[in-house]
Amino acid sequence: MDWVPIVFVTFKLLALGIAMFFAIKWHYDKGDKGDWRSLLRTGGKMAALFVLLLLCVALLTFVVSRMLGLDLSFP
Repeated sequence: MDWVPIVFVTFKLLALGIAMFFAIKWHYDKGDKGDWRSLLRTGGKMAALFVLLLLCVALLTFVVSRMLGLDLSFP
């Protein structure tokens, strides 16, 4: 059971990363052809926003878990 979270989190990050890539590519292909710098800048911003939101969700989960009295210490 210890490997299940590792596999699921890895799969989720991989799936979301691929989905973000294709979403940005689709929007780029749909619009007028801009330069690659703006595409990479937008992709970087989206990746940074995703990581920031992921950290916020993790912090919120930790705070709520502590408020509910759950033991979050490692063995």
